[in-house]
Amino acid sequence: MNTAKRRPDLSHVFDEPMTIPVPRMEAREPRGNTRLHTRFDKAFIVLVGSEVYGDTFAVARNLSGGGILVEMPYAPPLGTIVTVHFQYAREGDDFDEIVARAEVKHHHYLNFTASGDEGARVRAVGMRFVEFVDTGHRVAPERVQ
Repeated sequence: MNTAKRRPDLSHVFDEPMTIPVPRMEAREPRGNTRLHTRFDKAFIVLVGSEVYGDTFAVARNLSGGGILVEMPYAPPLGTIVTVHFQYAREGDDFDEIVARAEVKHHHYLNFTASGDEGARVRAVGMRFVEFVDTGHRVAPERVQ
């Protein structure tokens, strides 16, 4: 019995011209803005509250109906639920407030060069709104860091 394996005859491979199929690239329409919610590129102050980290003022950017980007001095862990207070002061002690519960979805650390040679950095947190609530009360000033 012959137990040797038979190898296929490949002597013809070098006799034929080598062609490599090149996939054809089709022209596509440029994708527009595919976001679900319209974003407002406006910077304003918000109060971010957390049961673990307390309350702190932050700079909000890119507000939409689905979420917000907030520049903060710390980054709560991903998945943390925080309370975002949008406050508008009126004359005297009156103010309007909208309160949203949001989930921390992204951490962003931005390094850039400010004026001159000095480098700067910003920590930002992407949050997705979970619900809007009516608290009916104002955050006590002693809770704010």
